[in-house]
Amino acid sequence: MIGITGGSGSGKTSFIQELKKTCSTKEVCIISQDDYYFPRNEQLTDREGVANFDRPKSIDKKAFHRDIVRLLNGEIVQRTEYTFNNDLQVPQTLTFYPAPVVIVEGLFVFHFTKIRKLLDLSIFLHAKENLKVIRRIRRDQVERNYPLDDVLYRYQHHVLPTFEKYIKPYIDDCDVIINNNRQFDVGLDVIRRYIRNWLDEQATNQLP
Repeated sequence: MIGITGGSGSGKTSFIQELKKTCSTKEVCIISQDDYYFPRNEQLTDREGVANFDRPKSIDKKAFHRDIVRLLNGEIVQRTEYTFNNDLQVPQTLTFYPAPVVIVEGLFVFHFTKIRKLLDLSIFLHAKENLKVIRRIRRDQVERNYPLDDVLYRYQHHVLPTFEKYIKPYIDDCDVIINNNRQFDVGLDVIRRYIRNWLDEQATNQLP
């Protein structure tokens, strides 16, 4: 069980997409906190009336933990994709298959105590704030159809305070810290080799 976290814009999604390229679904299952947001009408709004999705309570952590446990118990999990209220995107039904390696990723995977206790390896992706802002702008405008002013407001008033309070404090407790200011290729290679070696060891141990 591997947990991957980092601030918004640190490169978690890109890192995991690269991991997927070298691991089959029979070997590795990847499940994201992003598909466990409560609906928009249940999110807390700030003084300006802007919904704050960057809070631990914006996530249905009970369902997230439940589905992780089901995967660890060998069960198949289905979940409706969360599209971040993007009217241009049609949500799909996601199917997660149990595998020898389960990777959970998201802002609060270390903050949620029950999930953190399940982890065998913890990975923190880190990047400079100015780079994270730029990446956030690109992602939210393209993928989530958010206007620029909204993206910048959320980063200043929601994203950054959340990082300082709920994410950054766990960096010293992580097993691996990957700096992603320019690229994460070396860190990615280390994790790939770690997973591959672990899978090979498990296969060897099962030989008669």
